Amino acid sequence: MRTPPPLAGGAQGPDALQPLLTTALDALREGAAARGGPLPPGGPTTVAARLHEAATPLLPHHGTGARTALRTLVHATAQGAADPAEPLCAAHLHCPPLALAAAADLAASALNPSLDSWDQAPAASALEALLTTTLATEVHGRGDALITTGGTESNQLALLLARERATAHGRTPRILTGANAHHSLHRAAWLLGLPTPVTLPTPTGTLDPATLATALAAHTADDTDLLVTATAGTTDAGLIDPLTDIADLCATHGARLHVDAAYGGGLLFSDTHRAKLHGLDRADSVTLDLHKLGWQPAAAGILTVRDATDTHTLTHRADYLNADDDTEAGLPDLLGRSLRTTRRPDALKIAVTLKALGRTGLGALVDHVCDQAHHLADAITAHPHFDLYATPTISTVLFRPTHADDDHIAHIRRKLLTEGTAVLGRAQLEGRRWLKATLLNPHTTPDDLTTLLKLVEGTSPR
Repeated sequence: MRTPPPLAGGAQGPDALQPLLTTALDALREGAAARGGPLPPGGPTTVAARLHEAATPLLPHHGTGARTALRTLVHATAQGAADPAEPLCAAHLHCPPLALAAAADLAASALNPSLDSWDQAPAASALEALLTTTLATEVHGRGDALITTGGTESNQLALLLARERATAHGRTPRILTGANAHHSLHRAAWLLGLPTPVTLPTPTGTLDPATLATALAAHTADDTDLLVTATAGTTDAGLIDPLTDIADLCATHGARLHVDAAYGGGLLFSDTHRAKLHGLDRADSVTLDLHKLGWQPAAAGILTVRDATDTHTLTHRADYLNADDDTEAGLPDLLGRSLRTTRRPDALKIAVTLKALGRTGLGALVDHVCDQAHHLADAITAHPHFDLYATPTISTVLFRPTHADDDHIAHIRRKLLTEGTAVLGRAQLEGRRWLKATLLNPHTTPDDLTTLLKLVEGTSPR
């Protein structure tokens, strides 16, 4: 029998990883240089053809060997990447991860603990428990938190916990949400067999307290538990619902409150911007995504709850993972910490980042990208051929060439994508289409933003 390939873990793992890391890092560097910008030029067909040429055959009869395969596929993937570390890659809530966090993620992959039983993840489970308590305290001042894959899973869990609380009291949950809410809330209601959410209009981009008050009064019933979902950082414009007013209404009507702060939750780290989240601590549950304003490799989602007992509804038994006698003997029960079974130790990279940067370090990053957004907004306002949607709330800036119609807005975006020169998003607000710059790269400079506007101007009608 041939000697098996070396493993990443164990005492010899680091020695086996070292030369492979050199190969991978060289391939990342060379692939980025070959790309030459924020994303590869040519569009989907060209990119796919280049990738297929490098990767085929993907399952040869005899393998190429570790270094050749690693160099070839990492290079091809890097060359064909939309790289959020490039300043002109600014379309989505897709952050460039900190090198520190990526290094911690490598350690997590090498150790490969699975957080479905304590004997697979002794230290990782203890670190996760410390992290979740820390984050719940940061949001609510108390409570608990669960690690998730991101906002979609967190929102689904929030609705599940609300459903189970209502069902335990023989009541039916009724969800009230704004038209500005993330699509995952409607999908979660569908997956959980809940009634279709009552969707309230948000013509100004945020949930209006008067509209919500009317809806709460209309849907109050003895056999119904109301759940209001608010948003702190909308996907399209980064807007924040009036959380304190909404929390007051929920208290008056006995409604549960969930806040999707997947984007805006990172403002908690900033002394300058934290006040924008006033009232967040009163929510029953909150979604956070630290792979947005937290600079983590995906996935780094969290669901916090104000009442720690809410998570007890996830309790589940499987004798081979959390036998009753093991739990009674003091082995921590991890199966009720997620709907997933096998789970990566995503807490490690988050914990390393929090410890390394602290509140002031993370806050400085948040402040910087928010300042960038205001700089870009000011430049757009001063430009004779651009219209600004509104002063940015977080780090999202919406704008459009003054004389372009909606079809040309879409053309501008796709042309920049095909050329590989810039990645901008799009948003439909107030009956118009807007270009969207989501600034999450703390290394972006004013010159980068000037270049971005020149590229858009160069494809715009006069």
